[in-house]
Amino acid sequence: RLTGQQQEINNLIQRKIAVDDENACLKNEFSSLNQKFKDKSQELKDTEECAQKKEEQNRLVIKNLEEENKGLNTCCADLLNDLEKLRKQEAQWKTEKSGNDARIKNLETDLAEAREQMKELRSICSSLSSQVAVKQEELSQKDCDVIRAKKELEELQNLYRQNIEHTAQQAELIKQLQALNTD
Repeated sequence: RLTGQQQEINNLIQRKIAVDDENACLKNEFSSLNQKFKDKSQELKDTEECAQKKEEQNRLVIKNLEEENKGLNTCCADLLNDLEKLRKQEAQWKTEKSGNDARIKNLETDLAEAREQMKELRSICSSLSSQVAVKQEELSQKDCDVIRAKKELEELQNLYRQNIEHTAQQAELIKQLQALNTD
């Protein structure tokens, strides 16, 4: 019976040794796993910190981009307003240009008509100048005729005066003759 117990004790001792070995092995494995866990935890912590930093950076980048986008939207709105103003101005200029073109066309037509009229007027002036030259010639001739007529008139007036004097002398003579006759 003792040997059976001894055998059982030996079995138990062997089992204990096996369990202790297994336990030591498990402890080693646990220690290794624990170290791996710690490493992984640290890695996770580092990764989380890195991710947090990245997230913070991304938030800042997003915030900056949103600010930039806001500025670009304002700039874009300003540019659109400017474009609208320029389009209105262009339309106004086109209208003005159209009016100016019509005015220029009218002025060119008026100018052509004025040139034509000037041509006609020059022709008329030339004709009138010829007529004036003829009239001046005629006038000059008339002046000569007038001078001649004046001379003739003066001569006739002298003759008339002489006639009057002769007539007066004849009347005087007739009176004297009548007086003598009466005597």
